[in-house]
Amino acid sequence: MSELISTQLLDYIKSFGIAHEMAIYIKLGILLLALFLLGFVLNFIGKSVIVRIITRISVHTKSNWDDILVEKKVFERLANILPALAVALFSDLIFADFVNLIPILKSGIEIFIIVIIISVIYSFLNALKDILQSSVIFKDKPINSYIQLMKIVIGIVAAILILSLMIGQSPLTVLTAMGALTAVIILVFKDTILGFVASIQLAANDMIRVGDWVTVSSYGADGDVIDISLNTVKVKNFDNTISTVPTYAFISNSVQNWRGMSESGGRRIKRALNIKISSIKFADEKLLEYLSKVSLIQEFIQHRQNEIETYNKDTNAAVEVLINGRRMTNIGLFRNYIEYYLKAHPKINTDLTCMVRQLAPGPEGLPLEVYAFSSDKVWVNYERIMADIFDHLLATVQHFDLEIFEQPSGTDFRTLRENIS
Repeated sequence: MSELISTQLLDYIKSFGIAHEMAIYIKLGILLLALFLLGFVLNFIGKSVIVRIITRISVHTKSNWDDILVEKKVFERLANILPALAVALFSDLIFADFVNLIPILKSGIEIFIIVIIISVIYSFLNALKDILQSSVIFKDKPINSYIQLMKIVIGIVAAILILSLMIGQSPLTVLTAMGALTAVIILVFKDTILGFVASIQLAANDMIRVGDWVTVSSYGADGDVIDISLNTVKVKNFDNTISTVPTYAFISNSVQNWRGMSESGGRRIKRALNIKISSIKFADEKLLEYLSKVSLIQEFIQHRQNEIETYNKDTNAAVEVLINGRRMTNIGLFRNYIEYYLKAHPKINTDLTCMVRQLAPGPEGLPLEVYAFSSDKVWVNYERIMADIFDHLLATVQHFDLEIFEQPSGTDFRTLRENIS
């Protein structure tokens, strides 16, 4: 059929008295123009008619997956295959007089079709990523890593097919030849391979999710995970900068994930007051009488006094000497006061660990550590709660005849020099 049309068109052109050689080129020009017009019409039908109809249908559906497919231009890129198919279909007719060009042209058309198919698949994978990430099940999963891996595999397959078409060999021959380049390929894709293995481990062990607050000190990252890809994990720091951390670093490096805190009933407060050791003493009657008026420890002091008096009486302790028997100390009273204060605080979660403990004394005094959990886990509110607690404790410590340890400053040395002189 194509040969008949070609012959009839050539005879028609020659009927105008045009030489055979010239008629062949004129026929080629006419057919190319006709093919261009056909491709333009098919492209118009595909993009301006079919794609527009699909877009209107997707707008009126309740699901959002079709809207994402339209947004990622899956159908628009698929429409590009219509002109390519037209060229492939009519290439024998158009180049009937140029037989040597047909194999080259067909290879070029096949390569072009492969490129279109790859672009459609890539667009579909981008749409699939958005569709999965919009669902509750996959929202915090590293979908981007697997999408990127699929793109790499598909890209490699497409490259092998295109190369085989260009050199006129089977894809298996090209793949065999590439086997000799395995070492080079591994070197080139080292980060990708490491990232792929790491992303599988991260997903299998549920180590990080999108939205997790992570701290990777070795990379200066401290913030929320906003993207997990095959090679990198993007962390939005609290100063709004973006840190890009290699995916495999979350396996090979020390990483702190704060998800457990976020999912728990509170955020830990762990801070110490350094008490000046020389200010620690036994509580005398005057101090006990004063602190007995403090409502938080009033009952505690009365109970402890009765307990100590009973013990000293039963053991016949010579209480005239301070170190004989049992006595309350100002540091002990302060420690218990802090415990009662924390348990009475409305923003402290008393269902979790709440205690005040002494750490080993050192050059900076005796650390009295507060260990409790704020019920409000929001960073700003948490800092405010912790500051309010220690504001109160720092102002209260002097009422127990205690002092906070401070390193001597320039003012202290000047005062000392003035007193000496």
